[in-house]
Amino acid sequence: MFVALAPPPEAVEHLDEFLAPRRDAADFRWAAPDQVHVTLAFLGSVADRHLDELEERLGRAAARRTAFPARVAGGGAFPNVARARVLWAGLDLDQFGETELSRLATGARAAASRTGVAVDGQRFRPHFTLARLGRPAEVTAWVRLLDGYSGPAWVADRFALVQSHLGEGPRGRPRHEVVAEFALPG
Repeated sequence: MFVALAPPPEAVEHLDEFLAPRRDAADFRWAAPDQVHVTLAFLGSVADRHLDELEERLGRAAARRTAFPARVAGGGAFPNVARARVLWAGLDLDQFGETELSRLATGARAAASRTGVAVDGQRFRPHFTLARLGRPAEVTAWVRLLDGYSGPAWVADRFALVQSHLGEGPRGRPRHEVVAEFALPG
């Protein structure tokens, strides 16, 4: 399971239209548009006995935050452009949005930890995974292309607890199922 902030459909469609004519130029495993999200907390496996408490705590975390303006813009690569394994799009936020998103991720991780659910992952770096590369590659041209991208503005006003069903999606990819959604006030 994971906790995610997903852009609205119109923002995803805009990004997808930007990428569509360019995808064939690279042999990447492109993320499905319906799976584009910012992972706030990666939880691995969550026992059924923890689910109700986790949802309750995530609801409390949401109530302490405020909706904020955002847009998908820019991009980068992990671990770096010279030996990329992941190509990503960025999230353009003002100072308020940066603070709220950071606190939202911290709140989601704390909610899981207090519930007894292990939180995986490294330090929080907000991004939308666009593609995974089978082997490390140099992607400077792709990052430059993404640096010129700026999608439509939207309000980040909700996040979700998502269950990932490995291998059940198209071409053996994960199928994501929203278990619960949490509104941000404001």
